[in-house]
Amino acid sequence: MTTLYIRHPARAEGDGAPCRFAVVADNGSIEQQGEAVLRSLTDLVAATRRVVLLLSGADVTLLMLPVPPLSGARLKSALPGLVEEHILGDPMDAVLVAGPAQADGTRPVAVAQRDWLEPLVRTLLAQGARSVTALPFQLCLPLEPGSVTVEIGYGELTLRQGQYQGLGLALDGTPASMLQTARSLAGDAPLLLCVPPGQVGEYQALASEAGPGIGLAATDWPHWIAGAKSVLLDLVPGLGAAGAPTRDWRRWRWPLRLALLAVVINLVGLNAQWIGLRREANAVRQQINTTFRSVYPNEPVSDPVLQMRQNISRARANTGDVAPDEFTYLAAAYGEAAQTLPRQPGIASMDYRERALSIKVKPETVDPALTRQLQAALAARNMSLQETGTAIWLIRSTGAKQ
Repeated sequence: MTTLYIRHPARAEGDGAPCRFAVVADNGSIEQQGEAVLRSLTDLVAATRRVVLLLSGADVTLLMLPVPPLSGARLKSALPGLVEEHILGDPMDAVLVAGPAQADGTRPVAVAQRDWLEPLVRTLLAQGARSVTALPFQLCLPLEPGSVTVEIGYGELTLRQGQYQGLGLALDGTPASMLQTARSLAGDAPLLLCVPPGQVGEYQALASEAGPGIGLAATDWPHWIAGAKSVLLDLVPGLGAAGAPTRDWRRWRWPLRLALLAVVINLVGLNAQWIGLRREANAVRQQINTTFRSVYPNEPVSDPVLQMRQNISRARANTGDVAPDEFTYLAAAYGEAAQTLPRQPGIASMDYRERALSIKVKPETVDPALTRQLQAALAARNMSLQETGTAIWLIRSTGAKQ
């Protein structure tokens, strides 16, 4: 993903003034740069991960104000009253953002007109920006301790004289007059003059004539991008909800429709399968009822499967046949298996419940080796033995009577 940097001209240039832009990859390389009006950058804005708006120094006022130690919400409420004496107009009509507290108890405060900045950010969001950051351009200039940095070019003069101090002027003139203005604003401090690469030679000649104390450097996107990464004053949060990106549900229209269609198809398929299984169950139940009535025509039908099992058990009992899960059969099989052991376990109690024989053995007669032999002997008779507790055996039938 890439980041789109846009250097926005001063408001004095008008809405149709071209903006300088650069598309920067994550590794810091510049993939594309040029000039275009903001409304024509829709494709670039939508294709990048983040948009960084570098606001002209002429449109952002930086103040250093003594601010009591306040939390975020209280500081936001107190800012209009703190800046009221330092700006023209109503503070409620301005975007106010405070920077980190300084050692002397002051805070930097950035001020911009809301009715200008808000439409600008909304335009970028409408063009598809995922995230928008708005920074004062004067804080993107390089700063050397004890000196003043001035950038001249592109119809502006931007000055930075401290970490959070700077200003901008929307003016244009001859190189000589611009240099004179910069020298006047810098005062007696050494001046670092930043100019476009194509004007370095011209300003170098003027600087040599102006005397010592003037350094010269060419400035372009690499310098601005490096400076922007260290700026902590972002004006977009000062817009509140107006600066937050809104989700464009139109992009999700067809994916949501396809997801809904898939859910409907699955529900229809599940209902169709359930209806088919229900019909099969009804057919099987009807067949079972028919079979039971044909065998027992005079007996009312409530649960044919259970009734059939009970009738078969009664028929076996009447003929003297014992089922493998009846008490008599289980007890007899246990007795036969126990006779094969070298030592008989002592039985404390015997209980028959839920087609299983529960035997409580005297603990002093329990021997793991004898228990394993008894399990093998019962397995040969289609019986299983499980230890459900201390000295408690549960014997069940595992097969039909042989």
